[in-house]
Formats: sequence, C-alpha cells, structure tokens
Amino acid sequence: MANAGYAVTALCHSKIPPNENWVSQMDKVLVGDVTDQHFMNEVASYKYDVVVHLVSLDHNQSNGNPLFVSSVNVTPVWTLLDLFSKSGLGKFIYFSTAQVYGMLNGEVITESKKLNPQNPYGLTHQLGEVICEYYNKTTDVDCRIVRLSNSYGAPIFEENNCWWLVVNDLCRMAYLRKEIVLQSDGSPLRDFIHGWDVCRGVQAIIEASDDNTTYNLSSGITLSIIEIAEKIKQVFLSRYGVVLPIKAREDNSTKATNYKIDNTLIRSTGFNLEWSLDDGLNELFDNLERNEK
Repeated sequence: MANAGYAVTALCHSKIPPNENWVSQMDKVLVGDVTDQHFMNEVASYKYDVVVHLVSLDHNQSNGNPLFVSSVNVTPVWTLLDLFSKSGLGKFIYFSTAQVYGMLNGEVITESKKLNPQNPYGLTHQLGEVICEYYNKTTDVDCRIVRLSNSYGAPIFEENNCWWLVVNDLCRMAYLRKEIVLQSDGSPLRDFIHGWDVCRGVQAIIEASDDNTTYNLSSGITLSIIEIAEKIKQVFLSRYGVVLPIKAREDNSTKATNYKIDNTLIRSTGFNLEWSLDDGLNELFDNLERNEK
C-alpha cells in the first residue's frame, strides 16, 4: 500500500522489524497489543481514512481457551469499530476466512452462501463479520469483509511465522530435506492465492465504489495437495536437477469433491491475479536460498 502512495501506519505486536527499508516506507510504526485497551485508545487517537484489520490467531491456536481466543479474534474487531466509528473513519477492512462457509463439496461458493463454520477459527471470524455488519447498519463506517482462501508466499521479515502455511511448508521441506512428506493422502482440496495478490485485492477493495460488503479473495483455482506437491516437484527439478520423492499416507475413507471459491465479485472492482503458482514457488525457493544456509 505504501508503494501505491498511501500513508501507512503499521501495528506490530512486540517490536519494530529490523528491516530499515520497510520501516522507511511507513508513515508510522506503532508497537503494542490489540488486546490492550490503552493501546487501542492510542491507535484510535490518530485520524485514519481506512483501517485494515488482519489480527487473528491461526487455525490451531484458535482451538485454545475460548476466553483467550475471543480476546484476540473477536474483541479487537468490536473495540476498533467502537472507537473509530466515533472519529470519522471511512472504511474498515476486516479479514475473515473462507472457513466461515464450513464444508465445501462439489459447488461454486459465492458470497451469498449460508455460513456454517466447523471449527473455532471459522466461528470466531463469523462473529467478527457479525460485528462488522452491525456497524455497517448503525454507523457511517463502510465495513468491508474479506473472506480469504489460503495465502502463501515468502516472508517479508525473517521472524514472520509463515512456514506453517501449506505451500510454504512443503517448499521448505523440499529444500531442506529433499523430499515432500504429506500429512494426508494428498486428496484434500485448497484454493491458494499469493500474498502479493492478497495485498492488491485489499487495495482494490479500498478503492472500490460499489455497494458490496463482502468479497471472496481467492485464486478461483482449486487444487489437491498432491497436485501442489507435484508442482513443487517440477519446479524443484527445473531449478536444481533433483527428482524429489513424494510420500503420502494411505487413502482416506472419504474423498473431497471439487469446489470453486468464486471471485467474480472482487474481479468486478478491476482486480486481477498477477502471481502464478510457478512464480510463487520460485519466489519461495529464492527466499530459502538466501536464508537457509
């Protein structure tokens, strides 16, 4: 966003990242905890046109103690909207997840699909969406909800905890162990979108003048985990001349049927994907070459 000319204030949880180039592009960098009311009051004391709320525990962490999980995944959404709705905020972009839809089987998923979350991660994001919808109805803040599929891509900072993401994890495993080991038979299906395309999607939503409030942010391409592994194998062979073995568990008793997370609505804003899967995999291997000695 800074590269696009926006004056960006970044919120960091524990410290300012040791990346001087990145810091120099920020208008401000604030360090604090979104569960801290005093820090939230400080954040809200500044005047902003747009707030992009990305804070959330990951899927596994969201299975923890409900009091703690809701203090991170839910309460800050309410707190920020309560504070900023009183100070003239224009747009609030809330990052939800496609997991609010629940089980996906043999269908095209549009934003109008009934929500049916199957885990605490999806449930807490549905609650966040409800809060946004409430403030859309009762205040002048224009809340936009982003239902993200599965992102991937090289980290901006060394300390970024992004290697648990499926594509990232498999690339790192391939690079370090010279093998790809799957935790399933490879049949689970996923829609993957590169992190830089996610950023471009946010910009498209910020600049959109339509009346839509919810967008699927996805590639619109569904692949099985084994297909992802095979693609990584191909890229690795092209780069390093090494044929990687792929190890998968025995067949699961049930097979997922193909689905598509439709991204027509966000494309109507002028958004288009720029990163192919090949480009994204090569970027990850470039990063691993620089940082994994």
